[in-house]
Amino acid sequence: MNVIIRTEGLTKHHGNNQAAVDGLSLHVNKGEIYGFLGLNGAGKTTTIRMLLGLIRPDSGASYLFGQRVDAGSHKLWTNVGYMVETPYSYPELTVQENLEIIRRLRGIADRGVIDSVMDKLELTSYRNRKAGNLSLGNGQRLGLAKALLHNPKVLILDEPTNGLDPAGIVEVRKLLHDLAANHGVTIFISSHILGEVARLTTRIGIVHHGKLLQETDVKALQHLLRKRLLVQTRNPEAARVKLTQEGYLVKMSEDGLLLSEDDAIANPDRIAKLLVTAHMPPMQLNVQEEDLEAYFLRMIEIEGGTKG
Repeated sequence: MNVIIRTEGLTKHHGNNQAAVDGLSLHVNKGEIYGFLGLNGAGKTTTIRMLLGLIRPDSGASYLFGQRVDAGSHKLWTNVGYMVETPYSYPELTVQENLEIIRRLRGIADRGVIDSVMDKLELTSYRNRKAGNLSLGNGQRLGLAKALLHNPKVLILDEPTNGLDPAGIVEVRKLLHDLAANHGVTIFISSHILGEVARLTTRIGIVHHGKLLQETDVKALQHLLRKRLLVQTRNPEAARVKLTQEGYLVKMSEDGLLLSEDDAIANPDRIAKLLVTAHMPPMQLNVQEEDLEAYFLRMIEIEGGTKG
């Protein structure tokens, strides 16, 4: 596949010589939606700023369309749309006036692109409202509109659904899916919310303390989530003893008995039969799957904890 975004050993230190980004190497293919995940302060925005040439790495390099990003990479930005941190706008100008400025800066001759992008992001009814009077969610929509105005081949977005209500999140998700699937746009999204990004992206990279901990295909992610069988009975201690005698590893919890072995998870009916035969019928038998947020935090904890 055609690699559109690539970093090699990208490194940037803070003034106290602590690494904000530490030897980060990744790649994103054409038409892919890549989720760049990490807690606040993990190095996501610093990475994006280096990808866009806004700050210079201490070592390593980033590439767009195979071309190294540096201060002189002006031609690259004709094909790149971006939104970094809080979307910047002129607060005393209207939504339409803000977009008109971007149209002129981008050298776009067709004035119809403004109406088109406002329609896509449901901003038409706000066209004459001053940007400074927009809600957080609509300010975010305006930031996305600016990023999309010139039909870029690459979108680099920092927390793009921040402040949006659930309906707005769904609309943005549909829009980005359409851009990637039907128009071949390559999308790089940073976020700290794994659940939403997993619904939006095709591949995920988890970053912590500036290091890339893990990359995984979203489809494969489901196989990495931990599962367990929850068993509730009227006499949990007696049930625990019985299941232990049968060779199962059982943990007690406030919710009930927990079994994590593959055999128990795959055959809950066998557990139920054992308990019924022993006159301890289960009141509840439920296979539970680790949610995405718990998985995210577990991966970070494995690599040295969530603090810092």
